[in-house]
Amino acid sequence: MREITLSQAVNEALAEEMRRDETVFIIGEDVAEAGTPFKVLSGLVEEFGTRRVVDTPIAEPGFMGIAVGAAMTGARPVVDLMFGDFIFLIMDQLCNQAAKTHYMSGGKLSVPLVLRTNMGATRRSAAQHSQSLHALVAHIPGLKVAMPSSAYEAKGLMKTAIRDNNPVVIFEDKLMYQDKAPVPEEEYLIPFGEANIKREGSDVTLIGTSSMVQVCEKAAEILAAEGISAEVIDPRTIVPLDEKTLLESARKTSRVIVVDEGHQSFGVTSEIASRINEKAFYHLDAPVFRMGAMDVPIPFSPALEDITVPTPEGVAEKARMLCGGEMINAA
Repeated sequence: MREITLSQAVNEALAEEMRRDETVFIIGEDVAEAGTPFKVLSGLVEEFGTRRVVDTPIAEPGFMGIAVGAAMTGARPVVDLMFGDFIFLIMDQLCNQAAKTHYMSGGKLSVPLVLRTNMGATRRSAAQHSQSLHALVAHIPGLKVAMPSSAYEAKGLMKTAIRDNNPVVIFEDKLMYQDKAPVPEEEYLIPFGEANIKREGSDVTLIGTSSMVQVCEKAAEILAAEGISAEVIDPRTIVPLDEKTLLESARKTSRVIVVDEGHQSFGVTSEIASRINEKAFYHLDAPVFRMGAMDVPIPFSPALEDITVPTPEGVAEKARMLCGGEMINAA
């Protein structure tokens, strides 16, 4: 199977869906000739023209509102939000309009819209361009939230999102755009709410999202050399969440660590840990451990930024403590 980058996978998914369905179009800042600052959309405007790859002014609330209206009237817009940090600018359009229209219209209207944006620190982009805000929108009923961990997931989840009749938010990690992975040439879709067991194990379950899947896989390799068998699971989507797969793994290994790059407090780690504690409590040998980003603005300083997010060594250390039966001080 060929290997392509995550950037190429997203580009392919968009091109294939735009060829398949003429109602699909892309709108956002620098999406046409520039191909976005990360060059993910390069070449699409040459094939589809400026009527379907639409450059906008720096006016996030404006073009998000246009996309919501277009989706309500028969189109399938893909909104490109240059940085995930800018999601604060479009919260009314996304959370009060797109998320609620189907419900408030009694099912008469749908908003088949995809918002693709990014997340992730350690790129030296400072506090306003390094946040991971997926938990923010996962909190809003009516929105689906996908978090690809590789090129394979990025393509399959994007195609599924575009065909979904509900608004979907996809967060891509900025540092992963050049990461390569095997991706089939034939068409495939990845169903929402279907987790992927990346590595089977028996001693501890490591649940990671987005780039933290790679962190968990590296931690599992460190642990394997020490005789500890770690199972690694990628939920792929946090809304809907494949609770069944996560609970089955927790019951099997009896120890769980949840790893996410969002701020730890009130975030994805809290939600997943809570569900496992509630529904697999009597199978656990230790409390579910959470590892998220520090509850601080992301620093610009490399030395400070690197310690704000989970690392493979840190995850491995916590796994050793759980498997050794030591008491965990969550602080």
